[in-house]
Amino acid sequence: MNQPPKSFVLVQEDRLLSFATACFEKVGLEAEHAAVVGRLLVNNDLRGVRSHGSRTVDMYCEGFERGAANPRPEIKVLHETPTSTVLDGDGTIGYMPMRRAAEAAISKAKEVGLGIGLVRHIDHYGSAGHYSRMCMEAGCIGFSSQGHRNMGNAAGREQKPQVGFFGNPPISFAIPSGAEPPVVLDAATNILSGYDNLEAAEREALLSKIPAAFFKSMGYTAVASLMGGALTGFTLPETEALIQRWPGASFGGTVLAIDLNAVVPEAKFRAEVDRMVKDVRETYQPMPGYDRALLPGAVEEELFELHRREGIRYGEPEQADLRRVSERLGIPLPWE
Repeated sequence: MNQPPKSFVLVQEDRLLSFATACFEKVGLEAEHAAVVGRLLVNNDLRGVRSHGSRTVDMYCEGFERGAANPRPEIKVLHETPTSTVLDGDGTIGYMPMRRAAEAAISKAKEVGLGIGLVRHIDHYGSAGHYSRMCMEAGCIGFSSQGHRNMGNAAGREQKPQVGFFGNPPISFAIPSGAEPPVVLDAATNILSGYDNLEAAEREALLSKIPAAFFKSMGYTAVASLMGGALTGFTLPETEALIQRWPGASFGGTVLAIDLNAVVPEAKFRAEVDRMVKDVRETYQPMPGYDRALLPGAVEEELFELHRREGIRYGEPEQADLRRVSERLGIPLPWE
C-alpha cells in the first residue's frame, strides 16, 4: 500500500489539512482536537505513508458517528512519577491523547534523562511514528507501540489460526541524526504485513521455508502489544465501564523518550548516526529492485520535501475513501 501510487491527483497540503479538519469538526470534535488529528494524518500523506494518512478520515469519522469513539473526551492524568505519566484517553481515537503522552515523556526525559507516557482507553492511534518522531525532534531517541485488549485470543473460530501470522501491532523507533536523514523504523510487526497479494498457499509455504523470520515476527508482535497495551493498565477492573460506553476504546498506547545528552554528548551521537547512514549508503549494494542502499526513514524524508514542494500524490484508493466521507458529510473534496 505504501508504494508510490501509479495513478494519482496532486493535492496541496493546506487544502488536504483543511478538508480533514472540517470533517472531524463536522462529526463533533472541538477545533483543536480536529486540527491535531488532521495534522498528523496529513504528515503521513507527506511522508508517503498512504495506509495511515488522511484516507482514514472516513473510517475515524464513521466511528465517531456511530458512537464507537468519544468526540469530546476529557483527557486526564491518572498517575505520575518523576519518569512516567499515565493518561486516560476517555474513549477517543489515540492521536490527541498520545500527543500529550509524548509531550509528557519528552518533558520528563529532559529533566531526568528518561520519560515514558502511557495512555489507556483509546481507539486506534494510527502510525506509531507520529510519537517516536516527536521525541526525535526534541533531541531524544523515541519508541512507541500500541496494544489491543485480548490480543492473542483466537477462541471461538472454527479452526485455530496459524500462530506464525499472529497479530500486527504498530511499532516505531526514531533515532536523531545530524546532516544525514534520521533512522526511523515505523512499521507493523507481522512479517507479511503489506503482502496481501500473496495466495494462501504461498503464505503457508513460507512458514517452513523461513521459520526463523516468523518466530521473530511473533516475538515482535507479543512485545509491542504488551508494552503498548498491558503496560498502560488497560486491563484494570475500573476500565470496564468506559469500554462498555465507548466500545472502540480497547487500545492502549506507549511512548518512551531517552534524552541523548543525559547519556552521551548529543553531537557525538548524531555524528555516529551520520557515519552509519553514509557508510551503508556508500559501501553496500541496494536491495533487489532498488537503486540505493538506504536505512529506514530516508525515503520518508525525501517524500516529505517533495510533497510539500509539489503537492501530495494522492492515489485512487485514497480518493475513493475521501469521496465517501465527502458525500456523507457534505465537505467539498480538496482537489476540486
